[in-house]
Amino acid sequence: MHEFAFIAAGFFVGLVVGLTGVGGGSLMTPLLIFFFRIKPHLAIGTDLLFAAITKFGGSIALARARTIAWPVVGWSALGSIPAALLTLAVLHRLGPANAAVQQAMTTTLGGALLLTAAATLYKAVIGRSAPRAASASADLQTSPRQRALTVLFGVVIGTLVTLTSVGAGAIGMLVLMLLYPTLPLARLVAADIAHAVPLTLVAGLGHASLGSVDWPLLASLLAGSLPGIWLGSALNRRTPERLVRSLLSLLLAYAGAKLIAL
Repeated sequence: MHEFAFIAAGFFVGLVVGLTGVGGGSLMTPLLIFFFRIKPHLAIGTDLLFAAITKFGGSIALARARTIAWPVVGWSALGSIPAALLTLAVLHRLGPANAAVQQAMTTTLGGALLLTAAATLYKAVIGRSAPRAASASADLQTSPRQRALTVLFGVVIGTLVTLTSVGAGAIGMLVLMLLYPTLPLARLVAADIAHAVPLTLVAGLGHASLGSVDWPLLASLLAGSLPGIWLGSALNRRTPERLVRSLLSLLLAYAGAKLIAL
């Protein structure tokens, strides 16, 4: 019975990701904690590998289409991967099941969900009107300031994702939109997804080494999410995206506030 419920949860999250592009972690982790009563460190660790596997397939397709802005991925990873490893080292020393660590995870997750809600609402209301370059294949020219800020952004996202599994989706996209206002949106989305793959893989394997991954749960979630993403992507153009994103931002804000209040 639980296995079917986990498959259904994976399908729901995959469907929403396909419809809106919002990162699965912002939905899956609170769903596992609130609805299924999974311990925070297990929910976060399992979701990190869930994200790595689901986004890997998307990255392959984007790489073949040559839409990924690889310099953005590289500069982001230069900050995020070391930050993830350092955060994992701290978790290894303290123990992920430690009560203080669990409290820090849930509070940080709540804050990350509130930020994700704000970023999702911004993209729904304002994001589509932001000026973008016309060509999706245009060469990317970066300034030293942009590169430094991208590395700094990577440090913040790497720490946040390792602690909460949230941050590489809507928050990451909003920051990239601000850092690279003339880069085509398609290339920013592709860069955000491609960067999330090594980050969530490193963080997820690190959590696995700490015993913070439920492997049967991961398999069930993937069994549901893959067809969910396919269906959501197919229905994407037929749904009122702005309305869906706005409602989703309210749901994420509610979950974030509830986690902070725990």
